[in-house]
Amino acid sequence: MSVDSVKRPPSGPRAELKRQAILRAARELFLREGFGVGMDSIAAEAGVSKVTVYNHFGSKEALFTSVITSALDEPLAGESSAALEGLADAGDLRAALVEAARTWVHAVRANHEVTALRNLVAAELHRFPELGEAWRHRGTEGHHPAVAGALRTLADQGRLVIPDLQVAVIQFYGLLVFPHMVFSSYGTQIDEDLTDRLITSGVDMFLAHYGTQST
Repeated sequence: MSVDSVKRPPSGPRAELKRQAILRAARELFLREGFGVGMDSIAAEAGVSKVTVYNHFGSKEALFTSVITSALDEPLAGESSAALEGLADAGDLRAALVEAARTWVHAVRANHEVTALRNLVAAELHRFPELGEAWRHRGTEGHHPAVAGALRTLADQGRLVIPDLQVAVIQFYGLLVFPHMVFSSYGTQIDEDLTDRLITSGVDMFLAHYGTQST
């Protein structure tokens, strides 16, 4: 069965529950067994039929892509998102940015499943050119909506001067998170002291470029 043969995935509350169950099962099995795991195993783990899995996702490649794209946003959920949203009301923007960055980076470092999924993508990328295309078409703000929203609000308030939001989001991400992704891809971590120095200096560099005199 191909993706082309699936016109519309099932919709409605029950269908969404099944979709989430399939994604959870697929994520666990991809992490445990790699991309070679069978769709029968995924269906059994999710408590649905294999037909239901195909009805929702069309193919194992599409399911794998959905697992990856849903997982990569996790570090920006919960406390990280709240910390970023709170920047708009912060009296001391630098201090608030440093604390928000610490929360975000800690979430990235602590989520070992997301790290493992990134490494799995790197190992399987030759099979999935569509992963890169899906990632590109989501756009920078689609990848990091909490970061984009926080920076846009600060720019609207006049507390930052951001002529190109897309560039600013990538630079913010690059200064704070990307070093940890690079180290984790080699099976190691940056220590706590260096992590904090990277955060504080990264925020200072960002504010030096985008901040105003009153920041």
